[in-house]
Amino acid sequence: MDLRLHYAPDNASLCVRLALEEARLPYRTVLVDRAARGQKHPSYLAINPNGLIPTLETPQGPIFETGAILLWISENSDGLMPDPGTDGRAAALKWLFWLANTLHPAEHVLFYPDQYIDAHHEDLRARTRSRIGAALSLLDAAPDAPWLDVRASILGCYLAPMLRWAAIYGGATDWYDLGQWPRLKTFAEVFETRASVARVALAEGLGPTPFSNPILPNPPEGSAL
Repeated sequence: MDLRLHYAPDNASLCVRLALEEARLPYRTVLVDRAARGQKHPSYLAINPNGLIPTLETPQGPIFETGAILLWISENSDGLMPDPGTDGRAAALKWLFWLANTLHPAEHVLFYPDQYIDAHHEDLRARTRSRIGAALSLLDAAPDAPWLDVRASILGCYLAPMLRWAAIYGGATDWYDLGQWPRLKTFAEVFETRASVARVALAEGLGPTPFSNPILPNPPEGSAL
């Protein structure tokens, strides 16, 4: 397949890039220059009218929305999601939509409070940190999330970057300690040992421990912000 991932370093496209590498699907990257607001350029809006990153161009047309892209990748590869009708499929779908509809939007509020209110940004961030912490506690204790304990899953590809971003973006970072959630910490430590993750970390300048002990990126091209 001819796949083109429109990406920016350490953005939501990171989740998709991890999944493409894990699925061993060949793809090309197209840098979206955030510093020049490339995501709002007419040529990009033609394939993603939301003006957000990422977009994956596929033989069936462009796909936007991170969760939708990840689900498409799972349907065009083996082993990254329980097959329809099999044990674990319902729980996997539930957690995929939870990541997309609960955790990811909360982190967006943390990083971009000015898009939601005109003032009192730190008040909003404080409340959002509490929401994120509660969400991570819920996931850490979940009895029906076995994907946390295995290495290859589109759900892991979605979660790992969000653990990273919470640690380094969104104002103060002293609130965040991955050790509060032992299962998530172990997941991050194991996940980042995969060869697929090492390739992505090198390509986007994420450092040697991008999820368990992240640092700000130093990408070879483009800008994370």
